[in-house]
Amino acid sequence: MWIDTHCHLDAAEFDADRDAVVARARATGVTQIVIPAVAAGNFDTVRLLAIRQGFSYALGIHPLCVMGAGAGDLDRLAEALDTHGIDPRLVAVGEIGLDYFVPGIAPDTQQHFYVEQLKLAKRAGLPVLLHVRRSADKLLAGLRRVDFAHGGIAHAFNGSEQQAQAFIDLGFKLGFGGTLTFDRSLQIRRIAATVPESALVMETDAPDIPPHWLYKTAALREAEPGQARNESAELPRIAQSLAELRGWTLEQTAAITSANARAALPRLGALSSL
Repeated sequence: MWIDTHCHLDAAEFDADRDAVVARARATGVTQIVIPAVAAGNFDTVRLLAIRQGFSYALGIHPLCVMGAGAGDLDRLAEALDTHGIDPRLVAVGEIGLDYFVPGIAPDTQQHFYVEQLKLAKRAGLPVLLHVRRSADKLLAGLRRVDFAHGGIAHAFNGSEQQAQAFIDLGFKLGFGGTLTFDRSLQIRRIAATVPESALVMETDAPDIPPHWLYKTAALREAEPGQARNESAELPRIAQSLAELRGWTLEQTAAITSANARAALPRLGALSSL
């Protein structure tokens, strides 16, 4: 059994064939998918999609969406967490975090939304799904500032070995996906090979971060729209890269990373009985 801990199944890229995408995922052994929200406007979308497909979801405001967020969007998140807080399919607050790679996203605004969402997650007793892009140290500082103790996943982890250990020390797992399949991703592959096995979870971030066999250059993506789409069915093949790095069988990799996902997002453990 595989758990895709991060897939934007509600994205427009899946509108034409979403049910087929889910069927392909299940056919490869992906039995659980976590669908994170990115803005207040898709809170209900991800929740209802997770219910319909038998998956799980997270609610939060993505750092790349904060500039378009309204003044009341944090209140909308607080209300949604209060309303759906006992829903067993609500497994985390996310996707939240900081992104210092994309220009034009005000750092102060990002920081405000990040810290306030950490506070809401703490109040709700839920883990978080963290967006980490050139921001690991400030994310860690925010966790310490809020005294956040519910853990979660550092999604698409791409920091240093020291930053990886700092997240682990705070009770977080590290999410790895398509980037693992690129030979030139030396640091990410080295971290995946050397951190404690209890720290590793698998994800696709679909439709983004395609593995090397799906990757297209920017020019090809423009010429062939939709041809580089990632999806959850790719997860076992992506995980083969982790298995090779760790010297595990694919079955061991599925068992270890799925157990770690349930440890990071405790409500996942009860979903198989629903």
